[in-house]
Amino acid sequence: MPTTQSIPIITLPLFAELDRLLLDLLHTLSPADWQRPTLARQWTVHDVAAHLLDGSLRTLSMLRDGHFGEAPHDPSYSGLVAYLNRLNADWVRAARRLSPAVLIDWLAQSGAEYIAYLHTLDLWAPATFSVAWAGERESLNWFHVARDYTEKWHHQQQIRAAVGQTAPLLEPHLFRPFVETMLRGLPHAYRAVDAPAGTVVQVRIETESGGAWQLVKTANAWQLGPPEPGATPAAEVALPPEVAWRLFTKGLSPMEARPLVRVSGHAVLAEAALRLVAVMA
Repeated sequence: MPTTQSIPIITLPLFAELDRLLLDLLHTLSPADWQRPTLARQWTVHDVAAHLLDGSLRTLSMLRDGHFGEAPHDPSYSGLVAYLNRLNADWVRAARRLSPAVLIDWLAQSGAEYIAYLHTLDLWAPATFSVAWAGERESLNWFHVARDYTEKWHHQQQIRAAVGQTAPLLEPHLFRPFVETMLRGLPHAYRAVDAPAGTVVQVRIETESGGAWQLVKTANAWQLGPPEPGATPAAEVALPPEVAWRLFTKGLSPMEARPLVRVSGHAVLAEAALRLVAVMA
């Protein structure tokens, strides 16, 4: 079975459109809109916009300029998550002093510099940071860039969900690379799921924006690939795009998502896909 793991997901050409859509949206928001709650736990629209600004500034400071500031004391996965959560909370709290106009201006300036930096990367060279939620200890830059795309996509979609304007990011050319990147984490999410070699689990994202992917159990691991002609899945889970993006970014719990998806075949095998979390913090 051909696997997807070494096939790059090219997201770099999409960042400029994603930024344009964000800035166009933010310019239309009322003062009350900026204070609306979002799916990002206790963060408002203002807070999520500030977090997007932090992502660009942090990348420019660390990766372009070599200034890493403080380092995590605990290099484990849980230690890194705690470190990132603290950094994120510190920034968002301080950024509440900034006006929406200042945030928009800084997002525009830093976004252009951030995209220019991404274009300097050798997409096949090792990335400074691995995509840990996919179980990788070393990742190539194309995957690092695709991971950054999912970050910018889902945080913008959190803002859009808060103000009822989610449709633009669900267009196939923007949504498909997002969800395809997220699903690269499925083999890692299934690492503790036991099944006989040759077992096939199919994950399908509905509508023309989605697609189908198959996990196949080998002797030692699960491998992700496109649907194999003639393969009979032991289980399938089908998710609407509106459920998939929230579930994989912790906007829905597996329990909340379960009534919103369609499962067939071996339920335990299918429902393991609902535990995929493709964000770090």
